[in-house]
Amino acid sequence: MKKPYQIEAQRAVKQFEAMAADGNPAVQMMLPVAEMVGWLRKGVGELVRQAGLQLMDLLMQEEVRGLVGERSQRQAERTANRWGSERGYCVVMGQKVPVERPRVRTTDDKEVRLGSYEMFHRGEPLTETVWEKLMLGLSTRKYGQAIRQFTEAYGLEKSAVSEHFIGASRTKLKEMMERRLDKTRLCALLVDATPFEGQQMVAALGIGQDGRKTILGVRQGATENATVVGELGDLVNRGLDFTEPRLYVLDGGKALTAAVKKYAGESVAIQRCQVHKRRNVLDHLTDEQKPTVAKKLNAAYALEDHAAAKQALNALHRELMDLNPSAARSLGEGMEETLTVHRLHVPMQLRKTLASTNVIESAFSIVERVCRNVKRWHGGDQRERWVGSGLLVAQKQFRRITGYKQIPALIRELKTQGPSKPEVVKRRKAS
Repeated sequence: MKKPYQIEAQRAVKQFEAMAADGNPAVQMMLPVAEMVGWLRKGVGELVRQAGLQLMDLLMQEEVRGLVGERSQRQAERTANRWGSERGYCVVMGQKVPVERPRVRTTDDKEVRLGSYEMFHRGEPLTETVWEKLMLGLSTRKYGQAIRQFTEAYGLEKSAVSEHFIGASRTKLKEMMERRLDKTRLCALLVDATPFEGQQMVAALGIGQDGRKTILGVRQGATENATVVGELGDLVNRGLDFTEPRLYVLDGGKALTAAVKKYAGESVAIQRCQVHKRRNVLDHLTDEQKPTVAKKLNAAYALEDHAAAKQALNALHRELMDLNPSAARSLGEGMEETLTVHRLHVPMQLRKTLASTNVIESAFSIVERVCRNVKRWHGGDQRERWVGSGLLVAQKQFRRITGYKQIPALIRELKTQGPSKPEVVKRRKAS
């Protein structure tokens, strides 16, 4: 709900726009050439800035004239009077610039808002400008030094910039986390849990049927299990239909698999990330053993046929039982789910994207770059705000996935191998 002063400000802007449209009054600005030359010595930018400030003053004076009439002239029907001026500000290029605001009061002693000043005052969204600058790598300490365009500008201190960023990042995170997903049609949903500054961050990314990638949400938690269940529960509450046939690409954690099956059913198509599997297996081996095993893993996953890939992995599993039983157990755990893209006959181009959660890991590399200026991490929503902001920056750089033209073939295969209709109905009733 809007506050009274916000309603009055909007009303003043509309009245000013109506006054400008009625008769289209003109304002004339006179600038001494000597003064202009003085500004030009400091650069064309200084001339534009100073002339702009004077133009704003002329517009406000013109609005005052329209409200109260000409100076020193009697008006029998006068309803308002000039009432001096007071200090105000306008927002220009992410900084507050002081201006003198003329005041008008009605004959019954009520303040009259000026629509022109309200337009200057709200001007550019200050918090949005701060968010964009910090996402580009500018620190709060150097913000004022970097963007100051007016000598008399203020509100550029570290604390003020930090407050603006908190407000902007909190708003963006809320918009992302509350965006409705009823009409979202996804061919794949990628979920990855990543440790971030002492907390577990779970990010969900959707790949639309047109091949475009979208960040769906991010959640912070102390344990992976609770965090994952909460993240997927949010997607359900926001309208994402888990009964639709789609591929779920997960990082391999048991909590992720259990959470997806909870909402999408036991027979859902789950692709375990091949990159995570390779990393987990190699972690058990010595430096001398890793190159040979990595080469065989890569060769197995590169095979196009499901049976041939499974045979190659089984052969490697037997070798690892003699070489390192822990590595063999790691390979055997969920091995079949790492071959889901093979079983679904996903074309090789499209398989490069859907065989792993690299898309999310790539986005998190941008998050790390965005967060490099943060020196101290506190409680509350600081991590969620920064990670969410970083993911939104990454989303702007997203392109359609490799092989997006082959998505219809994937959807047909999912429908063919997916759960039967009675199972879907049963799940709906159970939920």
